[in-house]
Amino acid sequence: MSEFHLAAEFFPMNERDLDQVAALEASLQPFPWSRGNFADSLTAGYSVWVCRLGGELIGFSVVMSVIDEAHLLNIGVAARHHGQGYGARLLRNAMQAARLGGATKLFLEVRPSNERAVELYRHFGFRQIGLRKAYYPAAIGREDALIFDKELA
Repeated sequence: MSEFHLAAEFFPMNERDLDQVAALEASLQPFPWSRGNFADSLTAGYSVWVCRLGGELIGFSVVMSVIDEAHLLNIGVAARHHGQGYGARLLRNAMQAARLGGATKLFLEVRPSNERAVELYRHFGFRQIGLRKAYYPAAIGREDALIFDKELA
């Protein structure tokens, strides 16, 4: 059976996932979160999920909720699975988990240079509400962050 016929499954992230998630993050970002950042998210009780395809960990998301607001802190899909809809499914799962946790609005920051992500967020109805100057480390200097939000209710 080809992997395109396998259904992606979502599971709450646990400690056994940390090495794989940190490795996936390191393969995606020039300035990745550390294993410790993901472990801290678990300890803090954030909504942290992994996406598996045929048992292989191919994606993750991290959402922090405070009262009725949530913040998408991190999301990623293995590069070889880009453009196959898994990012959209992870984002839907993150939004649903935030909504079930009582959030009515979801915020996120994204690099302007991450055009694929910007397009995905806009497709899902996120709107840009601000800009954080020099927010992200970059190869030379720093890169701004676009701030987006979306009503979940």
